[in-house]
Amino acid sequence: MENFLIYSGNDLGATYTTEKTAFRLWAPSAEAVSLCLYKQGDGDCKIAEEQTKRDEGGTWTLEVPGDLDRVYYTYLVTCNGTTRESQDPYAKAVGVNGIRSMVVDLAKTNPEGFEKDQHIFVEKPTDAILYELSVSDMTRDCSSGVKHAGKYLGLTERNTKSKTGEATGLDHIRELGVTHVQLMPSYDFGSIDEAHLEIEQYNWGYDPINYNVPEGSYSTDPFHGEVRIREFKQMVQAFHEAGIGVIMDVVYNHTYDIENNCFQKCVPDYYYRKDENGYTDASACGNEVASEKPMVRKFIVDSVTYWAKEYHIDGFRFDLMGILDIETMKAVRAALDEISPKLLVYGEGWTGGDSPIPDELRAMKRHIRKIGGVGAFSDDIRDNTRGSVFYDHDTGFASGKQNLENAVRYSVVGACFHPQVDYNNYRYSDGAWANLPSETVNYVSCHDNMTLWDKLAVSCHDKSKEVRLSMNRLCAAMVMTAQGIPFFLSGEEMGRSKPIEGSEEPSENSFNLPPYTNNIRYENRSEFADLFSYYKGLIDFRKAHDGLRLCRAEDIKKRIRFVEDIAEKNVVAFTIDTEEEILFVAYNANERAIEMKLPVEGMFQVYAENDKAGTSCLRSVAGYVRISAVSCFIAVQKK
Repeated sequence: MENFLIYSGNDLGATYTTEKTAFRLWAPSAEAVSLCLYKQGDGDCKIAEEQTKRDEGGTWTLEVPGDLDRVYYTYLVTCNGTTRESQDPYAKAVGVNGIRSMVVDLAKTNPEGFEKDQHIFVEKPTDAILYELSVSDMTRDCSSGVKHAGKYLGLTERNTKSKTGEATGLDHIRELGVTHVQLMPSYDFGSIDEAHLEIEQYNWGYDPINYNVPEGSYSTDPFHGEVRIREFKQMVQAFHEAGIGVIMDVVYNHTYDIENNCFQKCVPDYYYRKDENGYTDASACGNEVASEKPMVRKFIVDSVTYWAKEYHIDGFRFDLMGILDIETMKAVRAALDEISPKLLVYGEGWTGGDSPIPDELRAMKRHIRKIGGVGAFSDDIRDNTRGSVFYDHDTGFASGKQNLENAVRYSVVGACFHPQVDYNNYRYSDGAWANLPSETVNYVSCHDNMTLWDKLAVSCHDKSKEVRLSMNRLCAAMVMTAQGIPFFLSGEEMGRSKPIEGSEEPSENSFNLPPYTNNIRYENRSEFADLFSYYKGLIDFRKAHDGLRLCRAEDIKKRIRFVEDIAEKNVVAFTIDTEEEILFVAYNANERAIEMKLPVEGMFQVYAENDKAGTSCLRSVAGYVRISAVSCFIAVQKK
């Protein structure tokens, strides 16, 4: 590892007051650094250029007197005899397309009442119900009835309706009942030309440019750096007022490119991993960030804590977390704990390719227990339930594949150890990888790969729509009744599809396809009204029953009992015995109804069967029960 000077201070970037602004850039290998001031975020409008001075820990500093609020700036950094102009890696504001940083009085960007805005926390992580959305997708379609379509402000609007009178946007999410939204990348990313938003453009945003600044294309004015900040805060405030937490999808594992990134311009080759062949690419996006280096780790920790404090963000989802090292994720968790231990942290426990960092140091799913307080997505339940994402026509338990009963048990207990799971005959993962249910995020669809509805349509193309709806409901019920933290993709609750214009096949990777493919279409709420009600009912039921939200592994072993010797194949049933009640849950993946004996004597009240779920009792049963084809059956006995 390079023997670079390390700076531990908390004043990197531009520290603003009305009297002066102090600039500090970490560039230990630079031969000279100049500060350039500009009137605007683009164009020929330079105000001044001044030399900075070398200071402690490899930094360069300069204090500029006067009120520089909304003045733009860059650095001219000379390394190895070559001078390049760069934005500030620690920039808090930028101009159009993020090419120039901006000094900003952050207090002036706060919307009215933002100082009193509070984080939205659940009592324990397993109380959370996560809903992934794109700022653009959620309101860009004309069916949303939203004035600021595809913008931060679009998610602040209330009382918006579709043409059929259904709630849209924020009201739709609020009605559904989730506890948190997970925003797909909303920092400043590189694949949208903010200067020409009149041209139809689309990208998910997994291509970071400025990590500590909101994306400009989602604002009403990307040319003035303060606007995107204020409007992002308005969006967070609106979610919080609706009782919904906000989680950011963060992509610290790679950058948009190397040569044009501020990391590379300021400290060449420090921020990226290399081997004898050049830059490595565990992200499958052209590069990978060297999180194990002290100043890279510091940047990541500083960045998440900044978002949590300045924007009141309630948690973070780490893209390709397996590329980052375990110590960095520990440092992230420790720093966020100082703000609040209730801030959620989880991520993808895998990589997109091989990395030079030793396996035992990677923040992979199989190492999640080494970190503490950080969760990982369970691709186990995803593929066991709906079929592999890598094979379009593959099916899972809910869609008809045989001999997955043991795999379903593995998923029910949230990848924690349970004596009734046969780990010798479970091949997807090597044993139980979670120590706590809060370390497991359960899902069957996200922005990647086919939506759940499209996956079922392709893999079960010979089945009727009614059967596929039953499969969809069973998938959802399995996620909502498994131990851990449930997560689902926006629109899954109303049969979301990603059609490719002019094609009969849906998209499995819509990252840069037009809004036609990616938009949420709210007219689907009418077509899939019963499915929406089912999702809402499952959410309400999960919130009402602590047994579905256990927080200790010992409780999973103690309280969950699987029903043995079930006569029918493709059926998994279990009880959850709590202090107040006994829950009975059964999954029937057969395309015919079955009959089975309740494992506990006495009367049970039924809360989910067929296409109904919720907190209202549907009927009472005792003894033997009939479980409909391709369905989840849930009943409760009060003690």
